Amino acid sequence: MRFEPRARANARVVVPPRSERERWQREYERWLRIGDLVVIVTAVGVAHVMRFGGTANPPLAATLPLEVRYTVVSALLGLVWVVCLSGAGTRSPRIFGSPEEYRRLLSATMTLFGLIAILSLVFHLDIARGYLAIALPLGLVGLTAQRWWWRHWLTKRRLVGDCGIRVLVVGSRDAASAMIAAFSRDPGSGYQVVGMCTPDIGLVGIAVGDRTIPVVGDDRSVLAAVRYTQADTVAITATDDLGPADFRHMAWELDQIGVELIVAPGLVDISGTRLTHQLVASMPMLHVGKPQYDRARSNRKALFDICFALLAVTMLSPVLLAIAIAVKVTSTGPVFYLSERIGRNGRPFPMIKFRSMYVDADRHVDALIAAQGGNTVFFKMKDDPRVTPVGKVIRKYSLDELPQFFNVLRGEMSVVGPRPQVRREVDSYDGVMWRRLLVKPGLTGLWQVSGRSNLSPEDSMNLDLSYVENWSMVLDLLLVSRTLGAVLRGEGAY
Repeated sequence: MRFEPRARANARVVVPPRSERERWQREYERWLRIGDLVVIVTAVGVAHVMRFGGTANPPLAATLPLEVRYTVVSALLGLVWVVCLSGAGTRSPRIFGSPEEYRRLLSATMTLFGLIAILSLVFHLDIARGYLAIALPLGLVGLTAQRWWWRHWLTKRRLVGDCGIRVLVVGSRDAASAMIAAFSRDPGSGYQVVGMCTPDIGLVGIAVGDRTIPVVGDDRSVLAAVRYTQADTVAITATDDLGPADFRHMAWELDQIGVELIVAPGLVDISGTRLTHQLVASMPMLHVGKPQYDRARSNRKALFDICFALLAVTMLSPVLLAIAIAVKVTSTGPVFYLSERIGRNGRPFPMIKFRSMYVDADRHVDALIAAQGGNTVFFKMKDDPRVTPVGKVIRKYSLDELPQFFNVLRGEMSVVGPRPQVRREVDSYDGVMWRRLLVKPGLTGLWQVSGRSNLSPEDSMNLDLSYVENWSMVLDLLLVSRTLGAVLRGEGAY
């Protein structure tokens, strides 16, 4: 006879993963936990050695009845720090690869600061300030660097098809198509659309890039479609056939088989800073804040532009001089090229660039536009015969645009903003696209870090409109940092 051991009533039952998504998420979370522990132990240990030296273990100055030495303080600090990270949800699968991960890291560390301050006040603890001044900042930097490395690793794995989230999209034809296109534009997010359910009769598939997403059912056969496609996430967008009761029952049934449910509100290009979640009469609602046109024209943005441009010109002056000499000695003509661009409120200004073309380049533009099919609104050639040998190099790494810092100092441009527009583009604008001209054009922007010249005209316009409506200083700083990486890699520039 074979006997199976009984589990104790209070034993922790480990539930096996129900999908491939849960499997890799658990493994990823485990490595994050190990990495956090290593960073915290290192930070606390380094602080202990640097502050007290070697094997010294002085007592904590306190009014406690028992003597507590700093070895115990270090152990407790590390333990509470780990608890704070777990309590703040810094390793939640929902924020893997999201900027929210960094915000929660900072929040957990600030919570630890607060707990130390409260305990010091209540128990009259005199914790060495130098010890804390080393441990907490060093730990925060280490945790952030570790998470950045893991995010970079996860993104690379997702780009080759690993660590993905298999998504079944449910909704009307237009709404589902928009969602699928959004997922395809961001392969690093890991959302891999494997099928679509729509009430539109007769639709067999939707072409997205070089793929065709098959229609595997309607919005009443989601469970069968999940089993057929082996999806581990269902994303529902606008559809008239599903009511509140249908959503509730679907969530119950999907949970039983380990499938997540995502509901997209259908909002496009709205930043998270403009969204506020509210619960009204048991209904979740999103309040959308007003577009940030005025903030994008604020004095603090102008001050940032001037300070950043002055610093850049000062630090890059040797590079500017070297490029100027290279342009002058390799081809005839002036060093700088002044090109008319349309600035804020439709005012034209001369944009300064290093000359990267031959002096008679403008005389050939009409013929080249005709050869490209006559698209005068967004004319850009990858192998432009008018570009000089030196011009190809400085264009690839956007060095020809460095003189635009002088446009920033003159108040005509901003460091970050919409792409500078030529007159033929502006003349074709409708009321929507004109909003791009509500702020100054920028040296860099969302268009610069999202593909640059590889972008389609529609994508470029949408990115500019998104920047104008969702501006924040944090966004500007993020785009400046991301631009440096895009420029060094020479991505999408010609």
